[in-house]
Amino acid sequence: MRLDEYLEYEVDEAAERRRLAEEKNYEILDQLEEFESRFDEHVSGDSLVGSVSPSIFVGRSSYPNVSTGILSPVGHEEEAGRFETSGEWYDEGVGIADVFERRTSLLNSSRTGVNVDVHDAWDGFTGVQREIAIADRPVSVEVGLNGRPDIDYDVSRDDVATPVGPRATAESADLTENPHVPRPVEKTLEDDDWQAQGAINYLYRRGFDVYEINTILSAGALGQAANRKLVPTRWSITAVDDTVGQYLRGTLRGNRSIDAVQVWHNEYLGNGFWVILAPGDWEYELVEMKAPGSIWNPDPTAGTYLASAHEGFEGRTSYVDETAGAYYAARLGVLEHLSDIGRQAKVLVLRHVSDDYWGPVGVWQVREAVRHAFEGEYGTADSFDRAVCNVAQHLPISAAALRRKSTMSTGLQSSLTEF
Repeated sequence: MRLDEYLEYEVDEAAERRRLAEEKNYEILDQLEEFESRFDEHVSGDSLVGSVSPSIFVGRSSYPNVSTGILSPVGHEEEAGRFETSGEWYDEGVGIADVFERRTSLLNSSRTGVNVDVHDAWDGFTGVQREIAIADRPVSVEVGLNGRPDIDYDVSRDDVATPVGPRATAESADLTENPHVPRPVEKTLEDDDWQAQGAINYLYRRGFDVYEINTILSAGALGQAANRKLVPTRWSITAVDDTVGQYLRGTLRGNRSIDAVQVWHNEYLGNGFWVILAPGDWEYELVEMKAPGSIWNPDPTAGTYLASAHEGFEGRTSYVDETAGAYYAARLGVLEHLSDIGRQAKVLVLRHVSDDYWGPVGVWQVREAVRHAFEGEYGTADSFDRAVCNVAQHLPISAAALRRKSTMSTGLQSSLTEF
């Protein structure tokens, strides 16, 4: 499909799509009040009885002595799996308020000051937490609590920023069933000399998605036995995206390039993604445009905030600061597509964060939006520069402003003309 036809098609389709964040939804405030009554119904004495945990949480503050928690959906034990972040959330079409509802329904039964060095410790609270992380389904657990959850039931709209659930101090934790651990995970645990990077790629090749792998990594269940450590949840997410991305990039080295410039598009949760693929060896850049009034650029009078990060054929050795985890999440989605078609390409991802993105839900939405961008139709263009100019008409900045910020937009025009 020619690019001009594709862009017209996209405008028509966007008008038909449901606006997941059309109205800033603060129903989460009611959700916080409902939690108190559910908690009272499910607590016997000082113990949370009959809970089911789908996941864990490891904090990063005060590293290497961190807070660690077991997450339990109080009052929703029979559907605990839907509260764990996964690619299925995209398939369900969850909105921002849905994410807040699920996240704030998870009681974080936690301990503070836990040293990250766990080695092969599988007893006590840390052991239970690790057993939950390596299981392939939610696990029944009984948690002894020291007091009621810490939650502000008088929270105002101005307080709604990050979707986190109530927290309570855990005195003890016991499994009430034997967790089922997949054989590939057992294999990574049994090999005391297997470095974490190799174990991560092994699990990915065995069909584990990055969501499952980053939980296992976070619990300190990957890597050489003497070096196994709890990994803060936020760090583990980016580490797995980066590690798997590097692996996939390595598999593309000998592949042929795509033959023509392609433009793909997707929108989700107030975020618009344009993915431009051009002929040539692997190169990648993410440019983010954050609208004034959006969660990451809250001043409504400010201009569009621009951030970018880039890598060439050999990748990069330093962490990305400007675009942070979104860089690695979007890159993974692109690399999975190129791996599926057996080609390589130069890739420019343009992310427009509109003011409809009123609450942060995590980089999973970046990963899934880019993964699903490669479904259906795409547009073609005569050159990379022509693609950028046409797409810029649908962005909050001009093509000239984009070229000034984007490494690829300023450097590819001449090489594509030669191509």
